[in-house]
Amino acid sequence: MSKKVPLQKVTQIRCLVSAGKAAPTPPIGPALGQRGVKAIDFCKQFNERTKNFETNIPIPTLITINPDRTFTFITKLPPVPWFLKRVAGVEKGAHKPGQETVGKISLKHVYEIALIKSKQENMMDLGLENVCKSIIGTSKSVGIEIVP
Repeated sequence: MSKKVPLQKVTQIRCLVSAGKAAPTPPIGPALGQRGVKAIDFCKQFNERTKNFETNIPIPTLITINPDRTFTFITKLPPVPWFLKRVAGVEKGAHKPGQETVGKISLKHVYEIALIKSKQENMMDLGLENVCKSIIGTSKSVGIEIVP
């Protein structure tokens, strides 16, 4: 009778890392270290890949760790709230969305953000109109008003 060897599985870690500023400190270092991956290797590769971005832009990253402790990662475009706050010129969103407004942007800005986000893999099938509607919904939850 043969023993069953437990299957080692691929692990995925989702994190938000500032462009060009990945460092083997929390949260990246411990998350990778627990899985036997050298955080410094990830940081070097990530910083190299994002060197053309402006620093401090939050980059959603999906790190895939294989059973042999090798890894790959995918970087995505910054989240919509970041774009909205940047265009509106505000640091933080509203404390009470729907009741208070922290900034205003035009429909042209929504369209420009939609053009950028529609290139993202998970948004390609939606169509520009639906991406715009999604951005408008997000703006309400951030406390940014859309003006014509």
